[in-house]
Amino acid sequence: MAGATRCAEVVSRVFADIPDLVLVGHSIAGLIVPLVAMQRQIKRLVFLHALLPRPGQSVVNQLAAEPDMFNPKMFAARALFWEDEAVAIRFLLHDCPAEIAHDALRRLRPEPGVLVSEVTPLQAWPDVPCAYIVCTDDRTATPAWARRAARERLGVEPIEIPGGHCPFLSRPRQLADALDRCSDLATGSRPIRPAPDEATYTLRGATDQHYELLYSLSSPR
Repeated sequence: MAGATRCAEVVSRVFADIPDLVLVGHSIAGLIVPLVAMQRQIKRLVFLHALLPRPGQSVVNQLAAEPDMFNPKMFAARALFWEDEAVAIRFLLHDCPAEIAHDALRRLRPEPGVLVSEVTPLQAWPDVPCAYIVCTDDRTATPAWARRAARERLGVEPIEIPGGHCPFLSRPRQLADALDRCSDLATGSRPIRPAPDEATYTLRGATDQHYELLYSLSSPR
């Protein structure tokens, strides 16, 4: 099963023809996009309620040190997101219109377990401007953890939008506005140095910039 390095290679190849790339990593893809920035030039990284790698640690290691990282009710769920519609709606799609949630369920694919069990291949954060968007009603990674991680690891004040884990489905206009705000941030906002199917969404806000959103990234075949 592919780990973060292999996933980053796939992302780099898919977007190879986009020279001025703002890369948005959603959820578990936050473990991948910093590695893409180590492989090619990136204009900005945006983390959409995403996990953040900590060099020298796995997500499992992080959870042991930060027990508030995830919603504890998620671990008590009767099945995994991609195996049970009720579980997926409760934690991922609770604020989406029914028809959109149903379509999204068809697209869910198992996430590579190695992404959370492996020690991140990231040895140091890339010198790339970063931004973080917190979803204030998210039921997976806790909003409190996301705010703290953005400030401590990236050195940025997160932008907050209402809603759950998938705002590109439930609130695309508000997400597009937040992404435009990310483009206006000072270019000096850089990370603090630490002591399926593939699906992409292009969101156009007020600017003419394209944002490639990693909505779902499963094991490359």
